[in-house]
Amino acid sequence: MSKIIIIGGGAAGYFTAINAKEKNSDLDITILEKAKDVLQKVKISGGGRCNVTHACFIPKELCEFYPRGKKELLGPFHQFMTGDTFEWFENRGVPLKIEDDNRVFPEANTSQAIIDCFQSRINDLGIHVITNCGVNAVEKLDNTWVIHTKNKKFTADKLVIAAGSSKKVWELCETLNHSVVTPVPSLFTFNIKDKRIVDLLGTSVPNATVNIVNTKLEASGPLLITHWGMSGPAVLKLSAFGARVLSDQNYQYNVVVNWLSRPTEKVYNVLLNLKKKEPRKTVVLKSPFTEISKRLWERFVIAANIKQTQNWADLKNVQLEDLAAQLTKGVYNANGRTTFKDEFVTAGGVDLKEINFKRFESKKQKNLFFVGEVLNIDAVTGGFNFQNAWTGGYICANALAENE
Repeated sequence: MSKIIIIGGGAAGYFTAINAKEKNSDLDITILEKAKDVLQKVKISGGGRCNVTHACFIPKELCEFYPRGKKELLGPFHQFMTGDTFEWFENRGVPLKIEDDNRVFPEANTSQAIIDCFQSRINDLGIHVITNCGVNAVEKLDNTWVIHTKNKKFTADKLVIAAGSSKKVWELCETLNHSVVTPVPSLFTFNIKDKRIVDLLGTSVPNATVNIVNTKLEASGPLLITHWGMSGPAVLKLSAFGARVLSDQNYQYNVVVNWLSRPTEKVYNVLLNLKKKEPRKTVVLKSPFTEISKRLWERFVIAANIKQTQNWADLKNVQLEDLAAQLTKGVYNANGRTTFKDEFVTAGGVDLKEINFKRFESKKQKNLFFVGEVLNIDAVTGGFNFQNAWTGGYICANALAENE
């Protein structure tokens, strides 16, 4: 009987254990979890509903959502893809649903459905789970892994590290002769203090284009004004793809926002036509763009040096140009970041060059495997990080289940 230890009681660890045991019932699998509770990240993800995956069903297209891991995941996604995720949960009593933005959640609309599924399978399969069991050290004696915890020593034929992203876990990986790419935050809001957006908490636009000055970084999508500055899918995507660049700049940079995702010239022409058609109407009273709320429109009008009493007929061309620029190429100074503590994601982890992605096994140590966020793989928000966990866990489980 092959003994397997999995370090980490999160999504990747559970999924690996369940699939391995389902494929080979002779395996003796134990999960070691540092915390007193397991699957906590699953519980809080997606606002407590668990954003299981994303409705993108073509491997090459799915890879585009991963700033780090894009190349390495293409092969694995051909083995276990989003459609396989749907089937896997459906077959175990958890049907999934696709929402309008293509995010995927349990039909039950609660993360507890995923947790209950995992716990039920763990119990049925006889997989051991030990909580409050942090790993202090790992060593290899001959062909046996020895795992040292505070109160006990474990041995295993195969070792899986699925403990997510933490400094202690990465230090442990380095003791096993693996390189760790220095982690930096990903998925964060831009801290911006600007009179154009101050006190507009909760105001959003459906499709803005955001780019970082003096870089090629650009992203489009919904943008949300928050207490700290700017957030929403467009900003979060930009923060993910620009994680290292923005870290190098110490999170001080200029952001250009096109609130309408339209060319400046076209926006200018809309304003010019409005001046001709409705000359007597007061500019500040109503936004001609349905995407822009009245309060946000007022801020842009003021920023363009237009008085609150001015009519469209009163505007000079330079004011129209300034207003079009505010709407399509306004520059905002970002100073700092705010991360989501509940769904914290990092760019960094075990160097991907050291992993065999046909098995998610170390190229340096036989029978040592890595799955989930411990690797230098991360994605934008929307269920992609979980899909990485499911895919890696499934492929790793196939390797663990082999009869040697």
